[in-house]
Formats: sequence, structure tokens, C-alpha cells
Amino acid sequence: MAEKIMLWEKEAPYSEYSKDQPQPSLEAFPVPGSRGAMVVCPGGGYTHKAAHEGVPIARLLQGAGISAYVLDYRVSPCHREAPLSDARRAIRLLKQRGYEKVGILGFSAGGHLCCSAATLYEPGNPESADPVERFSSRPDVFCPCYAVVTFGKYTHMGSRESLLGEEKDNEALVRRFSAELNVTRDTPPAFIWHTAQDGLVPAQNSLQLAMALRDNDVMFELHVYPLGHHGIGLGSENQVASQWGGEMCRFLVGMGFGV
Repeated sequence: MAEKIMLWEKEAPYSEYSKDQPQPSLEAFPVPGSRGAMVVCPGGGYTHKAAHEGVPIARLLQGAGISAYVLDYRVSPCHREAPLSDARRAIRLLKQRGYEKVGILGFSAGGHLCCSAATLYEPGNPESADPVERFSSRPDVFCPCYAVVTFGKYTHMGSRESLLGEEKDNEALVRRFSAELNVTRDTPPAFIWHTAQDGLVPAQNSLQLAMALRDNDVMFELHVYPLGHHGIGLGSENQVASQWGGEMCRFLVGMGFGV
């Protein structure tokens, strides 16, 4: 069985808002000798985590010589900052464990979390008593997969409502959690993919992100496959869209994540 790694030794921040949920953790799929590790965020509209977007993706990465860690992050009901807090901590924890490169990928709402981690990262605190918090939470790369990038036009309203709750129409929060509005020249490189046929989370999410990255001279690779419904995961039954996994692994190995 895969090793389970708790993100915090004690109670996680914002735990009082989600008392019935387990403490956030990582399910480990390491590759001996790999220089890089990816945090994997399954989707589920911030209400659950889709199993087919977790362990199977970690196995894909393992097969390319990349260590993978599936994030069990908090979902509704929770504080709106709790999932991002979990993602930041996961990145810091893997850096503290010695990986040269640490990235994050996610699907749908997990892709939204992935984008938030890449655009709302925090510097490390060298004076922290917690050695994990001394590391920056900035990922070295991020890979949004048919992601909810924006909370504005073209958003998936269910994800927005689940994360923001009664504050779903708060303009400041909508902007905070719209990654395309928070891209800077320091945003990490990205591998982005979507399907043009996605009827739940429109491909405009990925297109807007790509445009924002281009406007800020941030390196990215974008694939929009013509066919495929939302939530296809590995896309094994789709001859064209299923190419994304191999393309992403090639991208990550080129970025120094392999053995």
C-alpha cells in the first residue's frame, strides 16, 4: 500500500471549518532517484475527489520516472483558503524532503487548485520554527487539466459556489481565485490541456490562462483536443486526447523532473 503522509504533525489551519473531514495528507508514489515530484489534485467540484484523477495519474508519472503524491485536500464544507493552504503545504513538504523540482497538476476543480497554487504562492519564512515553512510554496511547474481556471466568465459555477459559499459573488474573491488575472512574469511554466468539446468547463478557461502566460512571457505548452467530454482523466478511450499523458511526461522530463 502507498505511504500516507500527513501534511501537518498537528491540526491543519482552518480545521475548525471542516471538523468532519480527515486531516489533509499525501498518498506517496515515489520513484527512487527521481529529481522531481508532482503533487496530484483530483477534481470533484470542491465537493469530493474523483478517484480516476488520482492514483492512475500517479502511476502514469511513476512510469515516466517522476515521483507523484496524490493530495487529499479539504473540500466543502471548508474555509475557502483551506484547499490552497493544503496545496501550498504539500509543495513545501516535498521540497523539504529534498526533491530538486516540485510541481503540481490537477483536474477540473483540482486544476483550479493547481492554478491557485501557481499564482498565489508564498515565500518561505527562514525564521519559522517549522522547517517545512522555511520553503517557498512556488511550484516549479504547473499542469492544469481541463481546469476551472477562472471564477469569472466561463467558470464552473458549482466549483465557485462550493469554494466561496455565501461569498460566491464577492468581486474581490472572484478576482483572487481567477488565475488568469493573477499571472505575473514570475508565474512558473505550465503544461495545459483541454478538450474543445468540454460542455461543463469550457475550453476558454485554458485559452485565457495561455493568453495571460503569453502576455507575461511565461513559458507554456497548450493542447486543445477536438473531442472528449469533461472528466475523461487519462482518456484511454479517446485515441487523440489520450496523448496528453505522454506529452505531459515528456514536458516534465524536459524540465528536469525525471530520474
